[in-house]
Amino acid sequence: MNISAKWLLLPALATSLLLLASVPGLGGLPFAAWIGLVPLFLAISRSSPRKAALAGFVTGVLYYGGLLSWILVVLGHYGNLPWWLSLPALFLLAAYMAVYPALFSAICSWGLRSSIPLPLLAPPLWVVLDYLRSQLFSGFPWQDLAYSQYQVAWVIQAADLTGHHGITFLLVAVNCVLFLLVAHLVSRRWTNHPTPRFPAMNAAAIVVVLLTVVSVYYYGGRRAGQIGAQIAAAPTIQVAVVQGNIEQDQKWTPAMQEKTVEVYTDLSRRVLREAGTENTLVIWPETALPFYPLSNPLFFEMIDTFVRRDRVWLFSGIPYYEPPAGPAGESDEGHYYNSALLVSPEGRIAGRYDKQHLVPFGEYMPLRRYLPLPRALVESVGDFTPGLRSEPLSCQNSRIGVLICFESIFPEIARNQVRQGATLLVNQTNDAWFGRSAAPEQHLSMAVFRAAETRRSLARAANTGISGFIDPLGRVSQPSQLFTPYTGVAQLPLLEEQTFFVTNGFWFVWLCLGVTTVSCLAGTGANRRRRKHSPSPTT
Repeated sequence: MNISAKWLLLPALATSLLLLASVPGLGGLPFAAWIGLVPLFLAISRSSPRKAALAGFVTGVLYYGGLLSWILVVLGHYGNLPWWLSLPALFLLAAYMAVYPALFSAICSWGLRSSIPLPLLAPPLWVVLDYLRSQLFSGFPWQDLAYSQYQVAWVIQAADLTGHHGITFLLVAVNCVLFLLVAHLVSRRWTNHPTPRFPAMNAAAIVVVLLTVVSVYYYGGRRAGQIGAQIAAAPTIQVAVVQGNIEQDQKWTPAMQEKTVEVYTDLSRRVLREAGTENTLVIWPETALPFYPLSNPLFFEMIDTFVRRDRVWLFSGIPYYEPPAGPAGESDEGHYYNSALLVSPEGRIAGRYDKQHLVPFGEYMPLRRYLPLPRALVESVGDFTPGLRSEPLSCQNSRIGVLICFESIFPEIARNQVRQGATLLVNQTNDAWFGRSAAPEQHLSMAVFRAAETRRSLARAANTGISGFIDPLGRVSQPSQLFTPYTGVAQLPLLEEQTFFVTNGFWFVWLCLGVTTVSCLAGTGANRRRRKHSPSPTT
């Protein structure tokens, strides 16, 4: 039987709270993601597709509203927008994100009415919608379900086969079979004709999912042993990470520019004294150097003095200006990049990476001519040009693949760099924008999967945290505290193996798309046959 719309709010609230409980930095309870969708499944199983869509939308608004609450810090504190603009912006973003669980719920409701087994439809459908969200409107795959498991070692190892989407698939599949069990147990409350026996199809689905969980557990243990042996035998590079803890609203002031360079060089020399070796790779965060090197030779001389005196490789985030290539007087005004600059111990620029995936409304304004946005917001947005090259940068015995800021949430960027030969991943970010919210840990959790998917060491330098190191098994070491100066040094293994995910990409997503399509076509055919054989209405 169908349930009224008002009773959909309770399971929507339950699912949103359980999912929020699983989110790093909020609840931080990975187990909650394994059961979080059960209340929503219970609701949509007894609802029409339209009501199910409503339940999914409400769930999405509540969940993403809590998940993305750090938007208020970004817009309000650092963007100087009043609360009456920041709150609607958060709601609009949450509402957009909620479209995906709404569509998921509607299709699942239709599938149940079309006799499609839920475990056959829901897991691949969720993966397809996650991938779609990562592509549309420049993509925003923030905190897919899999990332709730970033500290569960045996779960994340399978990411080198399927990417993080495979872990999301497993989570949704387990939720499906738990729903089947719960629905059977409470069937006497939902219908006047309870099913006397557990359906064979449901029993088969439970067996398959349980075997999959056991297989993932076995693979995780076996793969951890294999990668552990490779780590022990691999060449290493000594890496020092520096977190300067420069206030976001101060770092660009003229008075702080020289002070910022002094803070980073002093912290770096401190950690180098502890490390006791030359030729260390020192990593500073995104835009750690708050000036354009071509127009500030004095500050660049300070960097040159530092690397020559201490005989280190320096890899720092920096804004970079490229003058116009054409003759003077042409309309070309040059290009601004959010870059990472590699400086050798001889003071030579050994390489530069320009950020490819820019942050909309942060580093560029999409459709700025057409969007009716406050003038202050438009003027505060950067006007950067996306980089076009992703070749790894050579440094000593390593080849560095670079992920600037939220590029770490896009698996394809890390994958492409490893395919081109990167043996070390570096994530430089400035998470000061997030304030003391849950977002820094959420951001870290996604970087963990980039290391596990590609089996590469990852060094992370964040202006205000969380900085640290991630090994090829996805294990985080020496994580920094938020809003405090930090230095860390580690010998990072340099693995060469290219994983199945690196080689084959998003094959699992396309498999899920195929299964979803076949399931929907089968359901459509079953509905046609049902209508064809149903008795005609009498007059």
